[in-house]
Amino acid sequence: MKTKTIVLIHGLFVNNTSWKNWKTYFEAQGYTVHTPSNPGHDGNPIDLKKNIPSELKNVGFDDTVQNLVKFIDTLPEKPIVIGHSFGGLMVQKLIDMGKAVAGVSIDGAPPKNVMAPFSTVKVVWPVVNFFKGNSAFLGSKEWYHKAFFNNYTKAESDKLYETVAAPESRKLARDPLFKSSAKLDLNKPHEPLLFIAGSNDNIFPAAFSRKIANAYKNQKSIVDFKEFEGRSHFIAGEKGWEEVAEYILNWLRKLA
Repeated sequence: MKTKTIVLIHGLFVNNTSWKNWKTYFEAQGYTVHTPSNPGHDGNPIDLKKNIPSELKNVGFDDTVQNLVKFIDTLPEKPIVIGHSFGGLMVQKLIDMGKAVAGVSIDGAPPKNVMAPFSTVKVVWPVVNFFKGNSAFLGSKEWYHKAFFNNYTKAESDKLYETVAAPESRKLARDPLFKSSAKLDLNKPHEPLLFIAGSNDNIFPAAFSRKIANAYKNQKSIVDFKEFEGRSHFIAGEKGWEEVAEYILNWLRKLA
């Protein structure tokens, strides 16, 4: 694998600023690293919470995919794509479209054709709530502590909320449930995929992440899975994130 370009894709409820340390880490390893923001997500999370972008409520799945495709098409080479949560679904979609040479889904969301467990639906219901229409969602400190920062004390979680949490589009969260474009071909040959899960993830349990990985059926294509003990859905930002990044780096080196 000669590619030295990485695109880091953020998930829901945060934005691209969440990749700051990862960008520095992989740049130190000789990669060119890009951290594009999804439509309506650009800016400082502190400011975004104070002034929620009006366009956010209309951002959907296809908008986000096309935003990434448009960006990737400007690059001099096909990149490695690494995504967290909803960004993990974006990774799978980009691999399906042939837009990347390898993909890493960290605590990733499922494609339309892999059903999520009830525990996931229960946690994400506040954002997908169909009775709220297309609007922006800003989770409470209590919701983030339960869903994201459950490995921290409530006081620590509240501090992380101020600097990390960002408003989200309900439409973007719902679209993968209904959009045909969110259904992927899990049988065709594809570029290498690595799925990473945290054993303490309250949104996408590790067993479910393994189920997504096992849904890929092409025997000639690489699909690997790694579970990190004790990690939450905030796996890419919490203490010990370097171990996760190093594992990914070594996986990429093995592909070469």
